[in-house]
Amino acid sequence: MDLRYTPAQQAFRAEVRDWLRANVPQAPFASYDTREGFEQHRQWEAKLSGAGFSSLTWPKDLGGRGSDLIEWLIFEEEYWSMDAPQRVNQNGILLFGPTMMEFGTPEQKARFLPRTARCDDMWAQGWSEPNAGSDMAAISSKAIRDGDHYVVNGQKIWSTRAVFANWLFGLFRSDPNSFRHHGLTYLLVPLDAPGITIRPIRALNGKEAFAEIFFDDVRVPVQNRLGDEGQGWHVAMATAGFERGLLLRSPARYQRTAQKLVQLYRKHQATADRDPGIREAVNRAWMGAEAYTLASYHTVAKLARGVSIGAEASTNKIFWSELDLLLHETALRILGARAELVDDAETHDWLEGFLFAQAGPIYAGSNEIQRNIIAERVLGMPKA
Repeated sequence: MDLRYTPAQQAFRAEVRDWLRANVPQAPFASYDTREGFEQHRQWEAKLSGAGFSSLTWPKDLGGRGSDLIEWLIFEEEYWSMDAPQRVNQNGILLFGPTMMEFGTPEQKARFLPRTARCDDMWAQGWSEPNAGSDMAAISSKAIRDGDHYVVNGQKIWSTRAVFANWLFGLFRSDPNSFRHHGLTYLLVPLDAPGITIRPIRALNGKEAFAEIFFDDVRVPVQNRLGDEGQGWHVAMATAGFERGLLLRSPARYQRTAQKLVQLYRKHQATADRDPGIREAVNRAWMGAEAYTLASYHTVAKLARGVSIGAEASTNKIFWSELDLLLHETALRILGARAELVDDAETHDWLEGFLFAQAGPIYAGSNEIQRNIIAERVLGMPKA
């Protein structure tokens, strides 16, 4: 693999760096799991969109820049190196958008994608239900056809961004007599529709990061269906592939965290070296971040040759979620008990990151399920 950047890529990096230096807010935003912080982040996303940096890989006529994935990786490296605000509309830009590109009609793309790129529309996920978590094929919420509408009834839970978002993409059972993966339909649901009730769920850090959503005879136009009726599983697996694979967690995120971990270790080396395992953990975390970066460039090169990722996206998901745990667990080992007891500038972000990292092996399909997928679909092993 040739890891040298072309002159055009180097010029793009310089453009991104100059823009970020001039525009990244100096004061940190409030958490995007609060109303104030959500709106701050949404306005920042709109500013990124105005400069062509929000949805880089989308076509220009749909709100993007038309960049390739190498430029996306370059942008992410510069963005995270500046400690710029976290992205609040990842559901829309990195998950919904690519799915719409693949399965949407021209009318749907023109209707939804430019608004999503500008963050006029913010998206929540509608997958999990009380009896359908990682086993998404157990979904029971129904969407029964009634003329030019679907009538939706049921409940979704652990819906990311649903507290403040205005749209939801999700999977519903349109054939009440179907079983498992069959008879499911992918719908786009406005969250202000009559019959929807949203109840916030507090995360480990006490913030309203998730919600449960109740649907009582909610009427959703058929034109809001993505893909064919009954083929929702096929569409949803494309979204899940984007979530588990390359796009949701860029390698630059972990490279930057690894750099901060090394700085933290050096600052506290006198006490950290009392535990010889800490130095080894710092080294493993840093090497893991670099390995994930190289693997991501390798994946991008494969995609550029027309090779699909497929089930191997599950290996990415396991790797980045467990790397995130290692990075933050190691930081808390360095900081010691004060990390849990003293909420100062040094400990706050590490503790918040540690709490968030606990969810990594669960969301986007639990790592236990991902290991089954790897065993069966990548390695060809028999089902247990």
